[in-house]
Amino acid sequence: MNATNTAGPVRKRIVELDALRGFALLGIALANFPEFSLWTFMDGTSRAALPHSGADRVVRFLQYLLVDGKFYTIFSILFGIGFSIIISNARKRGADGMKIFYRRMLVLALIGLLHLKFLWNGDILLLYALVGMLLPLFDRCPPKKLLCWSAFFLLLPIVVSAVRTVTGIDASVHVYDAWWKKAAAMGISKENFATWLKDAGSYPEMYRFLRQGAVERMWEFVSGMRYFKVLGLFLFGSWLGRERVHERLSSLRPLLKKIGGACLIAGLPLSFLYAWMSMRGGNPVAEEAVYAFSVYPLAVAYICGLMLLIAGKGPDSAARRVSSALSHPGKMALSSYLFQSVIGVSLFYGIGLGQGTSVTLWQTELVALGAFLLEVLLCGLWLRWFSFGPVEWIWRMLTYGRVLPLKKE
Repeated sequence: MNATNTAGPVRKRIVELDALRGFALLGIALANFPEFSLWTFMDGTSRAALPHSGADRVVRFLQYLLVDGKFYTIFSILFGIGFSIIISNARKRGADGMKIFYRRMLVLALIGLLHLKFLWNGDILLLYALVGMLLPLFDRCPPKKLLCWSAFFLLLPIVVSAVRTVTGIDASVHVYDAWWKKAAAMGISKENFATWLKDAGSYPEMYRFLRQGAVERMWEFVSGMRYFKVLGLFLFGSWLGRERVHERLSSLRPLLKKIGGACLIAGLPLSFLYAWMSMRGGNPVAEEAVYAFSVYPLAVAYICGLMLLIAGKGPDSAARRVSSALSHPGKMALSSYLFQSVIGVSLFYGIGLGQGTSVTLWQTELVALGAFLLEVLLCGLWLRWFSFGPVEWIWRMLTYGRVLPLKKE
């Protein structure tokens, strides 16, 4: 998540990065809430039977076109930028930046594990922490070599997918089998999978699902080769941080226009193809290739577009007011990310309001938008009195091993 807001003394925030982080949180909500509402788990017949579900096919296409993969890409790039900032600032202070970073990753891994095991199986924090621990290995790489490593890991899934197709060897099959073996031990089958969390009237029943869901999440990471993709994005973000791009946004406006325009022209048409293939299924190698050449460029286009809107604008401009609102959840991204899980579980699971499997996709996305707007409001109020988000505060204290003030002086 946010790798910059808890290192060392309190510093002046980089508003553009906070706004970008808040924007990414909006996309994360739009991507994750169909999982919370259990719509993703339902079969086509059950989805079609929902009242007012006629628009769902269009919304699903738009989700693949504009949302899927793009916002976790932005988050991952921001993580890499945060790593470079942490190391740079620590070196300026004469501190051991690597030691601080590794402690942060260990704490983040613990937070992610707790989130994965006890609240929601869609967690990304644990993967971020584990992959993040590899970043120091590339700290001394020259900039061009760092970019080459980034491209290597981003494109590697295409090669691995081709090898899988040609040889028939797929390590994820073993994880898949382990997942369903664990599910069967919990009494969960393909017949009751979609409705289990809605029907679970107590936390112990919900926890039975979470136990097998943790193995399912590992299967998703292995089958989707998410670790390669995340590492490649981290390295790209680290390169951007080294180049201090976030400090030179105003002077880089012409370059941002060129790069953003080129990525939009390249990524948007291929994103239509990606959405079409995702709706219908297809060759796994082609799907990986289209994913790489559609999702990453369009995410970069989003970044460039938002930076062009807000960088260098006056404090009273409409763009700055929007960026200020986005920056509220962005300043406490870890707390905001976890709070989305709390909202989703409370609304859709049986231990909450139990509305899962009863809302359409378009209704779910409206709920996701409402949840994000609520976060903007609550985070803005929280930051009036406190310096950090509540989870960020705990993260800081566990990292530095001392009690830190939370309330603003």
